[in-house]
Amino acid sequence: MNTVAVIDYGMGNLRSVCKALEHVAPKARVQLTSNPDDLAKADRVVFPGQGAIGGCVRALDSHGLRPALLRALETKPFLGICLGLQALFDFSEEGGGTPGLAVLPGRVPLFPPAQMHDRATGLRLKVPHMGWNQVQQVRPHALWEDIPQDTRFYFVHSYYVDSGDRRQIAGVTEYGLRFTSAASINNIFAVQFHPEKSQKAGLRLLENFVNWDGKD
Repeated sequence: MNTVAVIDYGMGNLRSVCKALEHVAPKARVQLTSNPDDLAKADRVVFPGQGAIGGCVRALDSHGLRPALLRALETKPFLGICLGLQALFDFSEEGGGTPGLAVLPGRVPLFPPAQMHDRATGLRLKVPHMGWNQVQQVRPHALWEDIPQDTRFYFVHSYYVDSGDRRQIAGVTEYGLRFTSAASINNIFAVQFHPEKSQKAGLRLLENFVNWDGKD
């Protein structure tokens, strides 16, 4: 049986992620867990979350999850969602500066107030970036299968990913500036938006993940 481990580190609405995965993969075993051994045994791993990155990193360490997570990132099909994308990078400005897992090169700055204007209308944009927005797929990937270009997904975030390697960018979004909304390398795919809240397109991305062989 295909086992999908959803990392539970005490932050975010993780049940909605599990329910969405169960919906698209009724034959899979979806396991919400804070046990490192479960990550080691799972066929694929999902790292969701929302909130502060400092709390996220501390919670991973307090549960002893960091080593198991890093091993999973090397070998298993892996999906990061929202904070699960941001935590993969080198450094976040949040909380005065927080080191990430440094799996992907880049940083996570706060949306700059001076640039928070809609380019077409000139209207002021609010932070956090909350609601539906388009994702431009910048290169093909198995997780984009049957998802049209410029599909709208649901976002909630105040910090954004500034990728240090353009080859790892899988999707971009405009919100005052252009930021990385999807990143991918080898067996890793991670998104800033919430597929579990993004209706048909989000469910399709989750279904693609459950069937993905982990090859970029």
